[in-house]
Amino acid sequence: MKKLLEKVASYSIEYLSSLKERRVSPSEEYLKLLDKLDSPLQDESLDTNEVIKLLNKVGSKTTVASAGGRYFGFVIGGSLPAALAANWLAGVWDQNAGLFVATPLSAYIEDVCAKWLIEYCRLQKDLQQVLLQVLLLQTLLQ
Repeated sequence: MKKLLEKVASYSIEYLSSLKERRVSPSEEYLKLLDKLDSPLQDESLDTNEVIKLLNKVGSKTTVASAGGRYFGFVIGGSLPAALAANWLAGVWDQNAGLFVATPLSAYIEDVCAKWLIEYCRLQKDLQQVLLQVLLLQTLLQ
């Protein structure tokens, strides 16, 4: 696992380092690489290292460089280093914020974020439960 995560970190650093020089949108030539991801469903699992290698080879060349400073499109991209690092940690922790007993950290952070949202929107403090229920319902209906 350690070597795999180190390889992914290396791929990530390489990708982020390339953003200043690479095209913002992928070339037509690179878009043809997407076909490499369309393989038949197999009964046996694939080698993890090969899957990550393929995702990097295809994905790094076929993404829109929205994380770079030259992207002017939709309101996406440009993640802050702290947000990216926190996203990595969240993925590693593999938590579900549904119940405090199942994941105290995630449930607590969810409550803090709800409090911030209520404060930011200048809502009544007793709306926290309603807000959480609405967000849950919205998530379920997607």
